[in-house]
Amino acid sequence: MAKIKVHRLRSVFALLVLLAAGALPLGAAADAVADAPTEIRIATLAPNGSSWMKVFNAWNRSVRKQTNDTLKLRFYPGGSQGDERDFIRKMRAGQVDGASITTLGLSKLVRSVLVLTVPGVFNEYEQLDRVRDALGVQLEELFDKEGYVVLAWGDVGKTRLFSTERIERPSEIKKRRPWAWKDDVLFTELLKVIGANPVRLGMPEVYPGLQTRMIDTVPASALAALSMQWYTRLKYVSKSNSGIIVGATVIRKDRLEALSEEHRRVLLDTSAQVEKALQKAIRRDDGNAYQAMIGRTLVAVDTTEYQGEWEDVSRQVRERLAGRVYPKSLLEAVTKAAAE
Repeated sequence: MAKIKVHRLRSVFALLVLLAAGALPLGAAADAVADAPTEIRIATLAPNGSSWMKVFNAWNRSVRKQTNDTLKLRFYPGGSQGDERDFIRKMRAGQVDGASITTLGLSKLVRSVLVLTVPGVFNEYEQLDRVRDALGVQLEELFDKEGYVVLAWGDVGKTRLFSTERIERPSEIKKRRPWAWKDDVLFTELLKVIGANPVRLGMPEVYPGLQTRMIDTVPASALAALSMQWYTRLKYVSKSNSGIIVGATVIRKDRLEALSEEHRRVLLDTSAQVEKALQKAIRRDDGNAYQAMIGRTLVAVDTTEYQGEWEDVSRQVRERLAGRVYPKSLLEAVTKAAAE
């Protein structure tokens, strides 16, 4: 950001010099400044080279092409703007215009969105699609009331448990040092039900935490574990997933409305395409990442013998959070849509 500011200052200085020398008419100077492309700044934890950034970079190219380079998307990848809680703070302060975040970040804007990743309701993409089809508009209206617009929903992959020691049943987590993302209500509640103590860290602190053995158990998707290189410090992964990690790209409503009608149309149209592209790419790549890890780097742990115990823990989490994090009626609506 500092380099951008310096570049802009140099450009303005050059224009002033030309004006002073009589070499550039005032109108031409104004046109040169006006021709600078409008920039939408979006923060994300997705690292460069990841499946998410490949789609985001293609999104930027499409936007620039359709607007003749008068609108562009500037992504800040790899947590360069901090953690998701920092993204929310910076959006509110106007330091960034939008963010591509998981339900954890989204819940800082609309808390009840956490119902989409509550454990034990659905674990297949077809079920998630039914839920979003049924409740997507309702959830988007909640974001609108808070001053944000959902540009595109996205997936992060299937939730699995990665660890340095074999974990087959919930009680075994009590002997481990599980990571809980700061502000992560769902996994923290699950650990409470089990009787385990979380180690709270920000996302950028996870890899160093694995290196120092501050943590040894991580809930994540296979694609996230691969993209962040966490899998290199772990040995086991659950064969079954307990849910699906959901995310979305949001933008400040006032920033979207400040765009010209043409820019707004292009951004919204391309957002719909991005949602489909992300869905296809992430689901494919998450499955491929899991298969690539098994037998080479990680050992798959079959937890079906203790499935009843896992289901009981998930049920308790859902019930304890209903009415406190999300309305009970919303949980029932999600459960119904997933079952249909």
